[in-house]
Amino acid sequence: MQLQGELGESIQKLASTPSTTVTDVGVSKAIKPEKGTLNMLNHIHKTEGLFTLYRGLSASLLRQATYTTTRFGLYGLIKDILVKDNKSFPFYKKVLVGMISGAGGAIIGTPADVIMVRMQADGKLPLEQRRNYKNAFDGILRISKEEGILSLWKGCSPNVIRAMFMTAGQVSSYDQAKQMMITSGYFQDNIKTHLIASTISAFVASLVTSPLDVVKTRIMNTKSSSSSPSPAGTTSNQSAIVYKGTLDCFTKTFKSEGVAAFYKGFGPYFLRLGPQTILTFIFVEQLSNLWRKTSNYFK
Repeated sequence: MQLQGELGESIQKLASTPSTTVTDVGVSKAIKPEKGTLNMLNHIHKTEGLFTLYRGLSASLLRQATYTTTRFGLYGLIKDILVKDNKSFPFYKKVLVGMISGAGGAIIGTPADVIMVRMQADGKLPLEQRRNYKNAFDGILRISKEEGILSLWKGCSPNVIRAMFMTAGQVSSYDQAKQMMITSGYFQDNIKTHLIASTISAFVASLVTSPLDVVKTRIMNTKSSSSSPSPAGTTSNQSAIVYKGTLDCFTKTFKSEGVAAFYKGFGPYFLRLGPQTILTFIFVEQLSNLWRKTSNYFK
């Protein structure tokens, strides 16, 4: 959904040139009406099969194992260093620590993110242009060989910015919501509190990071200039679009599609981030409690 109508205005201009016809695969796709969540789900089911929804799962798992663990680990580590004598930790410091932790996680997790985006977007490309990565590790090897190892960090800049706001919005808002709920006297440090605080956190993070996620997805999905050109007689969205960087992608997207483009796919984005955030924080809290009990036992 985030890739629908990508720079549609530019693609439609290509369709009006003598060398390009509206029957070209990339152009015809770009100028079709965009689909909502349910229509897109139905479209994927009919054209590619329901199991396509799990395309890129290996890369997604690798991304969580690198990006998420790094940022959560760094947040806890830095917070423990800064908090002394159980003093209160102000919200602005939580935001700052969240941003630093998010940046570290993004740098570590970008290669897996690139593979995940490409594997998920493969169905949007014509058959002859699909990458067909077998799994995350196959994708890493092929990108390193075909485009250069630095291409694994394509989109790292918007990914770092997104991760900074994601972690600040997610972890710090959860920390703050939980603290305010407990200090109010109406809530205790239990699963009910964790559930409410994590739901608030998921919504805040989704609202703040959706524009950055759209930009990140679009940059990661573009082909490297060194990769093979489109076959003769075809013009694809991916081969026609080139972004110089994060700001360039923001500018081009805004000019051709407007502000609404930055919230394309917000529904499924929140439906993905919500359960993930809730389960992550509940597991983290339970593991932390288990660790404290285990540590006290051995003391």
